[in-house]
Amino acid sequence: MWLRAHAPDHLRVTQAVGVALDAKNTRQPDVLLRRADVRADRSLLQPEDVVLAVEVVSPGTRRIDRFAKPAEYAAAGIPFYWRVEFYWRVEQDPVHVYAYRLSDRLSLGGERQYELVADSAELIALAEPFEIKLPVAELAG
Repeated sequence: MWLRAHAPDHLRVTQAVGVALDAKNTRQPDVLLRRADVRADRSLLQPEDVVLAVEVVSPGTRRIDRFAKPAEYAAAGIPFYWRVEFYWRVEQDPVHVYAYRLSDRLSLGGERQYELVADSAELIALAEPFEIKLPVAELAG
């Protein structure tokens, strides 16, 4: 809801839509930020349609959301990836956001990869994919 309320006119928030990562693989991020000129009725997007893929981590998807999905999204060329983690232990902040940008540097294996640009349980402030000042606590509401 926060992204929907704050995204600029040239971007749209979408849920329950798959992304064709390559000829054989698709993923369905929890939330997508896509270009507004992409038809809203499409059930499968191409990586170039997607600006930001967001995954909300659950105990059963922790490893996939932390390792497999970012590698797949980076290989497909999706410019931004966010991982949202909810913690239920008293000693931790309840929500933490990790924001990544596709790096120009390749991994040692020659793959594209993300670089961490922000990580906070309080405020995510970014200049791209648009000017963002996200009070992380609003995600838990």
